[in-house]
Amino acid sequence: MSPTELVAALRARGETVATAESLTAGLVCVALTDVPGSSAVVRGGLIVYATELKATLAGVDAALLAEHGAVHPEVAAQLAVGARDRCGATWGLGLTGVAGPDPQDGVAPGTVHIAIAGPGREPRVLTLRCEGDRHAVRAASRDAALAMLASELVT
Repeated sequence: MSPTELVAALRARGETVATAESLTAGLVCVALTDVPGSSAVVRGGLIVYATELKATLAGVDAALLAEHGAVHPEVAAQLAVGARDRCGATWGLGLTGVAGPDPQDGVAPGTVHIAIAGPGREPRVLTLRCEGDRHAVRAASRDAALAMLASELVT
């Protein structure tokens, strides 16, 4: 489903979306807001590149960050919930990972965790191992997040 189709589907359902993005630094939100009329469904996005902003802006548990670092499946889940709740959206997407070229906190480049939080359910997390340079990892992460949202909207 293209970003245009995602925006149309959200609009038809009367639903909204928000993001909390680390490694993608807003790429998911940009893909959605490039669509004319997206302001009806995109509530906003949090760019939480720095670890401490994951806690202060998105509400990720600081103890979780201290124990496991920023690149962890539960961090992605909490980012998704934080985006949804703090932006007042129906759906929240949370992305964290290592774009490279160097490891972060012992986590290999290309490791990505993406989560979606919807109404009345626990967040769903997808872990990816993306190949390529920073650009390729970030693009694959953006595309996977949009695909996660699409899969929820067609169910």
